[in-house]
Amino acid sequence: MAPRKRPVRRDEPLPDAEVHSEGFRATREAQRSALMEDYVELIADLIEDGNEARQVDIAARLGVAQPTVAKMLTRLCAEGLVSRKRYRGVFLTEAGRKMADESRIRHQTVEAFLRSLGVSAETARIDAEGIEHHVSAETLEAFRKAMAAD
Repeated sequence: MAPRKRPVRRDEPLPDAEVHSEGFRATREAQRSALMEDYVELIADLIEDGNEARQVDIAARLGVAQPTVAKMLTRLCAEGLVSRKRYRGVFLTEAGRKMADESRIRHQTVEAFLRSLGVSAETARIDAEGIEHHVSAETLEAFRKAMAAD
């Protein structure tokens, strides 16, 4: 039987419950929007690459089944982020384009910051994909300042 590890002691007391819960609320909100952001960013990338953003291509690039994509596209349409045309691809609305651009900027900032720390290009790209949805504007600005100071 392995010896029991002692819990790590905190240097500071727990914050007030309202303050403490804010971090958890922010994380839940980021998780809810992360998937939508991934979809609109990918749709923008496919369109900018000179192709139509077709359901089959979205499914292949995200590694999910086409019915999963169809369900999310219905949700994105309801949210006013994309539009679909019969026998054509998926198109971003103005709101969808704005979301894609904001997500791309966050991703690029996080990825550049990780690279500035010496993280490999591939690992930085993969890690940035998750971090970009959870990082605050304040932290992004700190990343930018740190990189500018180098």
